[in-house]
Amino acid sequence: MSDRAQSDFSHTGLPYADRVRAIGTDEPFRWLAAGWRDFRAAPAASIAIGLIVVVAGFLLTAGLTLAGQFHLTAPLMVGFLLVGPSLTVAYYAISRDLEAARPPSLRAALSAWRANPGPILCLGLALVAFLVLWMRFAALIFAIFFPYAMLDVQALLNATLFTTQGLSFLFVGTLVGGVMAAIAFAAGAFSLPMLLDRKVGLLEALVTSVVAVVLNAKAMLVWAALLVLFAGAGLLAGYIGLAITLPLLGHASWHAYRATIRMP
Repeated sequence: MSDRAQSDFSHTGLPYADRVRAIGTDEPFRWLAAGWRDFRAAPAASIAIGLIVVVAGFLLTAGLTLAGQFHLTAPLMVGFLLVGPSLTVAYYAISRDLEAARPPSLRAALSAWRANPGPILCLGLALVAFLVLWMRFAALIFAIFFPYAMLDVQALLNATLFTTQGLSFLFVGTLVGGVMAAIAFAAGAFSLPMLLDRKVGLLEALVTSVVAVVLNAKAMLVWAALLVLFAGAGLLAGYIGLAITLPLLGHASWHAYRATIRMP
């Protein structure tokens, strides 16, 4: 990439803009291809990490169902997209090792957060707190539209999909969830791989990530759509699909970071 392309945004005056490369809308597809190559190069470790998330998803869904809170299952799936970046640090470590021609290992991937423990753990906790906030919003929205309803699964689906009240619930929930997802995406798109790659502070990583997303809005919109598409497919496959799609997206996200952010 030319020096001119690398410094396209230095004139904007935004903090850390000189670190951001200009990315075309075709780049996200290259990141996916690179992520697939990394997945194929380290399938055992990648799938093992994905299965941990699958088991966690089953347990959380079972817990909500047993607690009579089945209506929060869908918000939980949406919430997964909010905290997704915190689940992919291990994949960044595998891709970084492959990039450096080092043999990756599951043990090293799972302990990768130790490279910059304070900021990485703080960001992970912040994303989890964001998930909890979203779940509270989802419960509140449900209570507003169905204040007295005690519905079984089929009745809940019918009320949601085939009544005016239910469609209004879907609209408001989607709007609120979309806003929160956009915030989480901008903050998490590049901050976690940056924290793994460099000894930088949390605020510096977050600001750099948001600036990079804003300056490459079109390409990042394509990337966000691909993330939702693949993660959503994994979720709709009863979580099992995440054992494949999560590693793919995790590895691809490392290549997204390497292509978009250049560190001094």
